[in-house]
Amino acid sequence: MSNTGLREQAEAWRKADPDSVTAQELANVLASEDTADLADRFAGNLEFGTAGLRGVIGAGPNRMNRAVVRRTTAGLARYLKAQVPDVATRGVVVGRDGRRMSAEFAEDTAGVLAAEGIPALVFTTLAPTPLTAFAALHLKAAAAVMVTASHNPPEYNGYKVYWGNGAQIIPPHDKGIAAAIDAVEPANQVKLLSPAEARAKGLWKDLSEDIGEAYLKAILGLRMYGKGSDTLSIVYTAMHGVGGVWMEKAMKAAGFPRFHVVAEQQQPDGTFPTVRFPNPEEPGAMDLSTAAAERQKAELVLANDPDADRLAVMTRDAQGSLRMLTGNEVGVLLGHYLLTQGTKRARPHVATTIVSSVQLGQIAHDLGAAYDEVLTGFKWIANRALERERSENIQFVFGYEEALGYTVGTVVRDKDGISAALVFADLAAWCQSRRTTVLGYLEEIQRKHGLFVGGQRNFTFKGAEGAQTIARIMEGFRQSHPERIGAYAVRSTKDYQKRETRSGGKVEPITLPASNVIAYELEGGHRVTLRPSGTEPKIKYYFELKETLTAGESVAQARTRAEARLQTLMEAFVALARDRGQPA
Repeated sequence: MSNTGLREQAEAWRKADPDSVTAQELANVLASEDTADLADRFAGNLEFGTAGLRGVIGAGPNRMNRAVVRRTTAGLARYLKAQVPDVATRGVVVGRDGRRMSAEFAEDTAGVLAAEGIPALVFTTLAPTPLTAFAALHLKAAAAVMVTASHNPPEYNGYKVYWGNGAQIIPPHDKGIAAAIDAVEPANQVKLLSPAEARAKGLWKDLSEDIGEAYLKAILGLRMYGKGSDTLSIVYTAMHGVGGVWMEKAMKAAGFPRFHVVAEQQQPDGTFPTVRFPNPEEPGAMDLSTAAAERQKAELVLANDPDADRLAVMTRDAQGSLRMLTGNEVGVLLGHYLLTQGTKRARPHVATTIVSSVQLGQIAHDLGAAYDEVLTGFKWIANRALERERSENIQFVFGYEEALGYTVGTVVRDKDGISAALVFADLAAWCQSRRTTVLGYLEEIQRKHGLFVGGQRNFTFKGAEGAQTIARIMEGFRQSHPERIGAYAVRSTKDYQKRETRSGGKVEPITLPASNVIAYELEGGHRVTLRPSGTEPKIKYYFELKETLTAGESVAQARTRAEARLQTLMEAFVALARDRGQPA
């Protein structure tokens, strides 16, 4: 697009922007003649994708702002009216976290829904993402909207949509909603009712505290051991998010009196003053939690991300040092625990994703449980569980993805960091009752079902140029698949975008929906997978290495050897990525 065309497009957007703040912001950009900034803001519409919308707050269609939220909600409302005949009776739940602009975005969402004749069922206080997803099911709503950017940096916000089944939307609804949004009029023409007008018409309904109480009761029922512990010391951080008050209530009710919070991070604060990147996986994010655990001599550290849909866990090793468990390790522990303890189920079902460890699949096979690997994104786990429950009469027990997302049972049809933390504390108390530790239990599982070690490398490339870099890397691998990665021969290549597996000259179809993911299965049972992130400007590389224990060898010795081999494998693959267009 020419500079003149770009400026004309920007001026038209500015005039249609209902928010004077972002309208002025765009006017300032136009006055500065910063063409690169302007081009990025108008590189396209913020894509309605894996988790709805997510982006940097600011002016323009490629940013999160009130104009985008109003048009998105109008499109969603019109799609719902076309697809759900009783939407005007069932309504749509609206929740929000504590980020900047979340209150304004949630109010606009409710106001547009009401103007479209759809009752907005609105949380009056900040709500964790899993509570909003729970409310959709509990209230039998037609859908739910959660205003959140999860674990992204403070300049981000987002807009996540749940269908009436409580799960995040999948095709064809995601494409249908996106098309409906594209057809919406300019933002300043989208009708919107004020909260007072909507309440007067019965189209804005404030949700009561009963929803939260029902949620707490339901997740307390997910525990297997169920006895708590007077002696287990636990440190918890809400990461400046909205999970804190709910975790305190849940842990108190579950019988964990030695539950300590990281005070500096307990209250919601969208500026995230103690951590630049509020993701427990990021370097430094757990520093305050670690320090608190050392002061309290805690055996367990639990961390939610800001919207409380993820969980990170630290525990003590044999030397008494704190060790962060990987997402796969937490998934394997919870999966095995839920399959083997408590009420036995005739046909239990567990699921994970194509970039998570295959060890859960090995456990499921050994224990006779149904198992699925689905595309990355929790929406696929939840919807696959629902599909198999309907068609095969099996009972979903647990699902996880390596990016710290877990769901226990069917209380919430999405990842839930609060219930996962509660059940993990229950697991730790059970281990304590058996005179073992969490890592001792993990070793039991690995001795019986195999030792798998995993790692991940992420590279961030921001803006439109960064998106082109990521696309170039993915295309580079598609054009030139490696025959070896480090010391290991490639046995098969899975291209989920082409929906095909190539092995030994044979081509077989992949039944999963198309997705921009490539996986290399290596000799020895190892695996390397690469994909662009669906929520951040990153390309992600996932690695898993399978290790065989020798006679009389400890798991610790085998793990040390495996992790050294894994590191070498990771370095070899990154070198291949640089040959295919990744900047040094």
